[in-house]
Amino acid sequence: MANMNVNQRTQYERAELSVPSTGVNVRGKRALVAYTVLGLVLVAALGAAVIAGIDNWVQGLVLGVIVLTTIGLMIAVSPNRRG
Repeated sequence: MANMNVNQRTQYERAELSVPSTGVNVRGKRALVAYTVLGLVLVAALGAAVIAGIDNWVQGLVLGVIVLTTIGLMIAVSPNRRG
């Protein structure tokens, strides 16, 4: 380890999230399923309200740019991104 630089040492010593002891433990899947279903219903309702609220193509264009910018931000801050 003496000949390693800081980046190499950090990669060597990092925690592996795939190891069962460091992952997230879920005791009951019922609450997780209920939360997921509730979230999907909420997203569907809000999405329908947004689509119903668009009056013309300009508002649709602005919404599209906002969605694409959000996706770009998610890609930029992704921990799996290389580079």
